[in-house]
Amino acid sequence: MNLGEALYNFWVSTGLVNFELGQATMILVGLVLIYLAIAKKFEPLLLLPIGFGGILANIPLAAIAGPEGLIGMIYAVGIDTGVFPLFIFMGVGAMTDFGPLIANPKTALLGAAAQFGIFFTLMGALFLSGIPGFEFNVADAAAIGIIGGADGPTSIFVASQLSPRLLGAIAVAAYSYMALVPIIQPPVMKLLTTKEERKIKMEQLRHVTKREKIIFPLAVLGLTILLLPSATPLVGMLMFGNLIKEAGVTDRLSNAAQNELMNIVTIMLGLSVGSKLEADKFLNIETLGILVLGLVAFVIGTGTGLLLAKLMNKLSPHHPINPLIGAAGVSAVPMAARVANKVGKDANPQNYLLMHAMGPNVAGVIGSAIAAGVLLAIVPMM
Repeated sequence: MNLGEALYNFWVSTGLVNFELGQATMILVGLVLIYLAIAKKFEPLLLLPIGFGGILANIPLAAIAGPEGLIGMIYAVGIDTGVFPLFIFMGVGAMTDFGPLIANPKTALLGAAAQFGIFFTLMGALFLSGIPGFEFNVADAAAIGIIGGADGPTSIFVASQLSPRLLGAIAVAAYSYMALVPIIQPPVMKLLTTKEERKIKMEQLRHVTKREKIIFPLAVLGLTILLLPSATPLVGMLMFGNLIKEAGVTDRLSNAAQNELMNIVTIMLGLSVGSKLEADKFLNIETLGILVLGLVAFVIGTGTGLLLAKLMNKLSPHHPINPLIGAAGVSAVPMAARVANKVGKDANPQNYLLMHAMGPNVAGVIGSAIAAGVLLAIVPMM
């Protein structure tokens, strides 16, 4: 081989020659996600690795996201099997205090109401399937619908089981809207409530005993086993994580679930999701439809939680409920609860809604897991 041939072989192996427009576009998308994570602090723990994984997946010739590539193998181990989302749920359980929900059980209804967006999105996806360019079957529609729960790990778990081909778009939509909670929710809150409603101060929550906190995860798991076994992978790991936190005798396990395990799995999960942002799979009209449906679902979930809270407030005037906490019924923990608290303080500086909002917020996590179990149980039979 002479020098000319060597230079030519080197030239045709460079990214400059092999880059395609779609790959360059998706690398820009990855950079935007990294920008949002660093500059805007929008869900940085996941948007940063997802964005970087998206860049790696679109490097020409490298095949990093392929079956034998690094993040391709990570995806096969953690996403194909559904293990990573379950580990995330265990960590979330270890970091969650169900005390506000136990102290005010009726707020569980607000978490349930906010899941309405899941089923609206499912119907919307089936409607789009009748439009040329969209080829969503029932399994695809169910996987897209779970975006309405605003729960990233649940969205990934359901998509990996029902519609792996749409996983990248579903995951990006779910985490993007979770990150945009402070932007999306306040206009909906103000549109559906009056200033007087936003000023409502709620009664202080009662003290919840340690015994109650230990019994709660066991009781929830028992009900799930009896009524909806298909939801036990998600609910079971969530409750196990919470139990090792509340038991008070397994601090090492609780700390590991909250920190070391959660951090490692978050990195692997983000890179794995990013591996599905390959240009040939992501840049299509179906992805745009998923992004639009996800936004609409998030708005509807916020709105239904607010409206049910307003109704409950009318039915129980002696124990007023600030409707803003209904918006926290979406599963974006604890961001949605913080937003409800902020909007409430903007209307009344003496209003402290954070702990009240955490009730429907953690109920939303359970609600989205149950909704996922319903979909996983029904869809394979259709």
